[in-house]
Amino acid sequence: MTVTENLELGGWLASKAERARRLDQAFNDFPKLRERAQQLAGTMSGGEQQMVAVARAMMCAPRLLMLEEPFAALDEITRRTLADDVLALWSQTRPAIVFVTHNVEEAAYMAGRIVVLTRGPGRIAGEVRVEAPLPRPAGFRTWPVFTEAAEAVSALLARGAEAAP
Repeated sequence: MTVTENLELGGWLASKAERARRLDQAFNDFPKLRERAQQLAGTMSGGEQQMVAVARAMMCAPRLLMLEEPFAALDEITRRTLADDVLALWSQTRPAIVFVTHNVEEAAYMAGRIVVLTRGPGRIAGEVRVEAPLPRPAGFRTWPVFTEAAEAVSALLARGAEAAP
């Protein structure tokens, strides 16, 4: 499937006019995808494929967006770019996002509320709130609140690992 066909799949329940509007919005949100609209999605880099996946998910105007390790296989630069893209999209439509990650810094950057689970069986080890604006401002990773959140999550992970059977 091409990038365009892939994105249209996400909006298949919408009317033809609404699907066209959402497709245009997806291309505005991810200009790189517009440049590759007729390219086969399977021939794109991992980061570009993730962009397609996020844009396709947003095509149905979800109230809940579930993302499990969406950036795990990406290089750091692409990971950070897509994190900012997801937060920018969130600021436009405000869906609830369940974002699963094993990356402590990624959790502190992406979330206003982080729920840390123990090892299996997964129980809640604790919760950390990140009291800072979303989307994150430039330089946020240098702010004390970011470091404090990452340290608090790490401490909960360590405590959760000790408590697990």
